[in-house]
Order: sequence, then C-alpha cells, then structure tokens
Amino acid sequence: MTATAEIVGRGNSDGARLFREWFADLTAAAAEGRGAAYVFVMGSLAELLRTFDLPIVFPEINSLQTAVRRVAHEYLAEAEDYGYSPDICGYVKADVATQLRGGALPMGRIPKPAVSVLTNACNTYIKWGEIWERMHGTPAFVLDVPGSRAAGLRPGPGDADFEGDRRYVLAQLRELIPVLERVSGQRFDVDRLRESLRHANTMSRAWQRLLELNRSRPSVFNALSDGTIFLGVANALRGSAAGAAYFEDLVEEMEYKVAHGIGTLTEEKWRLVFVGVPCYPIFRRFNELFGEWGGTFVNSTYLWFASGGTNLGYQYDLAHPLESLAEGLLVSVRDAMDSMFFQTGILADMIDAFHVDGVVFHPIKSCRTVSTGLADNRRALMEQRDVATLFIESDMMDRRVVSEAQLKNRVDAFFEGLAARKASAALAQSRR
Repeated sequence: MTATAEIVGRGNSDGARLFREWFADLTAAAAEGRGAAYVFVMGSLAELLRTFDLPIVFPEINSLQTAVRRVAHEYLAEAEDYGYSPDICGYVKADVATQLRGGALPMGRIPKPAVSVLTNACNTYIKWGEIWERMHGTPAFVLDVPGSRAAGLRPGPGDADFEGDRRYVLAQLRELIPVLERVSGQRFDVDRLRESLRHANTMSRAWQRLLELNRSRPSVFNALSDGTIFLGVANALRGSAAGAAYFEDLVEEMEYKVAHGIGTLTEEKWRLVFVGVPCYPIFRRFNELFGEWGGTFVNSTYLWFASGGTNLGYQYDLAHPLESLAEGLLVSVRDAMDSMFFQTGILADMIDAFHVDGVVFHPIKSCRTVSTGLADNRRALMEQRDVATLFIESDMMDRRVVSEAQLKNRVDAFFEGLAARKASAALAQSRR
C-alpha cells in the first residue's frame, strides 16, 4: 500500500470510528443505568466533566444525527404531537422525542441526564435545560458568560473589564464543582483536570493548524462535509487522549496533502465560505450542489462557533488549571457568540486569507439565534469586500421546509454569476 493510500482519508475514517465508539460507550452507560452530564458545544466544559467520570451527552449532536440519517421527521412529529410548536428549534424537538423514547437514537441509546451544564451562548440552551428539569428532575447549572461589548472590542488579560469577567466566571466554576461532586459521588481532582487540559491544548493547537492548512491551493478539506466530522470529534473527545491523538494525526494527513497538492475535488474552481448551520436533511446532496460546479468550502462560521473554542488555539496554563479554565471558557464562549453577532470583520479576513470567490449565507427556520440578521450581515460584508454572495434558506432538521429543486436553481444561478464575474474581470484586465 502506498503512503498516499495509507494517509489520505484517514481523518474521515478514524473520525467515523471514534464517533461509533463514543456512541457505543453512551449505550453501555445507559444500559448500566448511569446518569450523564448533558452539555452543549458552546461552553461544554468537557475538560472539567471528564475529571468526574461522567458520560457526556451533546443533544445538538444527537439531533443532527437524526437528520443526517433521514429520520428526523419522525422525532419532530412525535415532539409536535406531544405539544411543541413547529416553530421551535428542531434540535430541541428531536431531543424531546429522544427523551420520550427512553434515549433511543439511530446510533444507540443515550443515558438519562444526571446534571445539565449550560451557558448563555444560545438563548435556547437555558429553556432546553428546563425541559430536562421537568422531565427528569435534573439539576441544571447555568454559567453566565459575559459577551463582547461591541464589534471588534476584544480586551484580553490585563484589561480591567476582562479581569473582572474572568473572576466572575471563575466564581461560577467554584460553585459548579460541588454540584458535580454531589452528582458523581467523586471528589474534584485538580491533577486530573491538568491532564484533561493538556489534551485539550494539543487538540486546540492542531485545530488552529488545520484551519491554516486549508488556505492552500487546492484546499485539503471541505469545511462543510469533512469539517462536520472533525467537529464531532473535537466536541465529543475534547480533553481526552484519543481526541488529542486524532487531531495530531489529522494535521499530519493535511500537511501531507498540502505537500503533494492533493485537494478535495478533482478540479477546484471556486473557493467558498459558508455562514450558518448546514442543511442536514439532504446533507450529502447539499454539498454536491456546490461540488458539481467545482466549488468547495474552505472555511465556515460553523467551524468557528460549533468547535467549542478549539478554533482559537487557546492554551490552558497547567500551573493554574482552574483559573485558566475560567479564562478559556470566557474567551471561547465570547468568541462563539461573536461568530453569530459580530461576524463581518472576521468574514472579511477569511476572504483575504483563504482567497475566497464567494460567500454562502444559509439562514434556517429552526435556529433564530444563528439566522437573525444574516441579511444585514451579508449587506455589511459586501460593503467591505467585492465578493459574490448567495443567500439561500432551508433548515438543519425539518425536511418539510427543504426544497432541493429550489436550492439547485439558486446555486446554479450563483455559479453562473461567478463565471460571468470572472470573465468580465479577465476582459477588463486584457484591455489594460
């Protein structure tokens, strides 16, 4: 077997395997009657939770998997029959149905929540936690993480406001630890936290390097299709030795592809950035609509806000683990919120750094947090950069509002416009 055959595609296959093993572990925990910690991708605190040996459940990941596996409509219908409105977040409704089914999912069975740890990164998180309180009597701990005061305002260590915010988050972590001790029956072990933070540091360094490598021509991974696999591992195995090793191997694979000019497509014609949450009900076909034109997504806001802060490359100070965890939580959750509310400047930087031809804005019915204001964000970006944009609407869960034919028409017109822009620019250049 050649070196190329051994290394190219390894990240996707290993990621799928690790994900299957993770769900197998959750299924085993459910069978044993163990309670889990329910968390969300923005501010999961997986590094801390691992020190208490609590199985970690990500309801967002579970819900999107039902859509990718084309059974989300069954879960949505069951939750709506139970009394939830069609307008409510599809992730929430799929999870409600999952709870009503005793944790049964296409990938396995998840344990019941013993505790939920939430942040204010999404306004839905807190209401979601209240559902588990009502259904299971589960204690919910909400971490209030201060957001950015304004676009472009990112104070760091040493700034008075930042230090005050960090102390505020640290105080909340000190309140959370006794709750986790009581739920798990284990004492907090600061050395285990250091170990978890060390693995998280390795993963974060690798994730930042991964994003940098995709600036190459051709790009070495698709931020939407491949990136979703990477995100799953980044969240599910954050703070673990397996997660750290996976990302080190992934960087090795992508550096190999850069060195040998191996891209994601046979011919990369257009480099795109994706804004929003993917269309999971027709996930593969959605990607094909762009790939058939030679378009690939070199980056996305999804890799930004759904990576739990891993995109920043933030490094914990192992000499001061709890204080550094508080700072990391503050920085990462704030950054995730910025990706939704103050994204224009970063998108402009992405266009320059990744040599982007077009930006695809994808508001969805189910998530107002991500989608609200995207039309204005699009307008603001076009004022800063002369870049082609596409604005298409569908959903991350509900196939009833996804029309493949309409999406294809819009995507085809977008690429025809890109080709016309390129031809016009070439003609103008030839006349100089």
